[in-house]
Amino acid sequence: MRFKDLQFLLVVIFLFTGCREPFEPEIENVQGGVLVVEGYLDSNGLESVLSISRTAPISGTESNIPEPGALISLIADSGELYKLTELKDGKYLFQLDIPENQSYRLEILLRNGEKYFSDPIKPIITPDILDAGYIRDEEGVEVYVNTQGNEVADDFLWTYEETWIFRPVIRTPYIYRNDTKVVELRKEEEQIALCYKSETNPDLLLETSSRFEDQVVFRQTITEIPQGDERIMERYSILISQKAIDQQAVEFWETLKRNTDDIGSIFSPLPSVISGNLHLEGDDEQPVVGFVSLGVIKQTRIYIDQKDVFPWTFNDPEFDDCSISIEPIYIGSSQYFSDFGTGAVLPARELMEGTTIVAYYSSTRRCSDCTLYANRGKPDFWED
Repeated sequence: MRFKDLQFLLVVIFLFTGCREPFEPEIENVQGGVLVVEGYLDSNGLESVLSISRTAPISGTESNIPEPGALISLIADSGELYKLTELKDGKYLFQLDIPENQSYRLEILLRNGEKYFSDPIKPIITPDILDAGYIRDEEGVEVYVNTQGNEVADDFLWTYEETWIFRPVIRTPYIYRNDTKVVELRKEEEQIALCYKSETNPDLLLETSSRFEDQVVFRQTITEIPQGDERIMERYSILISQKAIDQQAVEFWETLKRNTDDIGSIFSPLPSVISGNLHLEGDDEQPVVGFVSLGVIKQTRIYIDQKDVFPWTFNDPEFDDCSISIEPIYIGSSQYFSDFGTGAVLPARELMEGTTIVAYYSSTRRCSDCTLYANRGKPDFWED
């Protein structure tokens, strides 16, 4: 490189690094409103859900726009028709035991009159989950499954739902009643010290069994829980669903995974349209995002207790400032009515003189009420 060229290059570098101004590029607003259909319908009577929504533009803030009011049917080659039931927010329930020896076509009629249909779908009987467990190491906990494929079911897709006990930093048995101006013990249905938090993970977990000896998929990682994570503050449960899929579905999900690794999930704003096995009647050029599969889903649930992975110390910096007040709030004082009356401050501990409660030490609701972050009711499936 000539000396003058080098000088010019250095000047350019200086200008671009020494004096920067915020730059907001003009990004063309990608058209939203493309139909998104996603679901794996269980053919053996297990409750399964089909999701229908519209994509949002990449510049938008919404993750997805639910599509309610659709009429959805699964039609067998024999002509028998099976209807899906609308739940809410673009979710449709399928819970029927249907023959696996036929092919099916999904038909979707939207409120605007548009009719979509799927390619023929042949149900796949998913092999059993041979084992599910977890491994504790220095970094945390790894949850895994073992399974074995066969000639019919070679490719697998796993999804999972997590539920765990959530406790507030400060636990109080008391409630202030605004109507009577009295602090009482909470009833069971009013308790705020024990909640259950649930999440459905959007990760796409794919594997092909024929890559392994005897098609045995050994210790397929489902999720990894970092050391000290909130999920194992007390008791954690994960429901793992194993689904065998065909090659066309594999190609769709792999493409989607590559396109959404930096976006979030299938329902996030998409920079481009990814086609699947659904089409608009009379217009094959109209884009549709999504893939619908059909078959027998195999599930297993495991629990992990904090004592099983000891030591496991959970500490959320968000609640580092949580404490019980040093000064008591005396019953009948102006502070008693003003502080507890707002609901932002809760009676946490009692102060007694002899056998009589004369005051309460307080804490903030943010530090004491688990219902701000999770649900109070115990899930039907939960085992203590």
